[in-house]
Amino acid sequence: MKLIYTLFGFAIALSGCAQSQSYLKKQVGGPCEDCHLMFDGIPVTIDSKTILVDRNEPGEPLIIRGIIYKQDGKTPASGVILYVYQTDNAGLYARGQNQTHALRHGHIRGWVKTNTKGEYEFKTIRPASYPNSNIPQHIHPIIYEPDKGYYWIDEYQFEDDSKLTPAVRKQVSDRGGSGIIKLTKDNDTWLGQRDIILGFNVSNY
Repeated sequence: MKLIYTLFGFAIALSGCAQSQSYLKKQVGGPCEDCHLMFDGIPVTIDSKTILVDRNEPGEPLIIRGIIYKQDGKTPASGVILYVYQTDNAGLYARGQNQTHALRHGHIRGWVKTNTKGEYEFKTIRPASYPNSNIPQHIHPIIYEPDKGYYWIDEYQFEDDSKLTPAVRKQVSDRGGSGIIKLTKDNDTWLGQRDIILGFNVSNY
């Protein structure tokens, strides 16, 4: 009987190990403020599609899709994690009701992992600009490559945003490729696409 309990406990231990996930927490491409928070609360299983908000979240629905490519800009990259976080429709990184992880990033945050075609998709709301500021609407993205580490790329920004002035456009670095996307509208939902190139314009990559 003791042997049976021992084997049962060992099986549970193995199961726990199988559910755990280890990451190469190496920062690439220079300083990255709070980027390590992408690992705070990261789920064991990550799909290529995710929904960042529930149906009661105020704001205009937004769906962003894209393909992540390897350095050649042609070959789809599978198994790459994209972490995003953003403000709510008041321009705040508001804490969720039961949120315990990455409080500085607010409750609108989540992860996708590219499929075999390099595809990803996340559903959210269109973020608001910071209150009383001239900063354009944006979504923060962080890339994690399993054999490389993590690094920031240019924010998602929107062509029709009046605060995205020519002066602001000159400041973008096109890390990962341009983050300025054109949105279209399908009924009440904004749609946009951004393709990403791994390591593009990322220093010390």
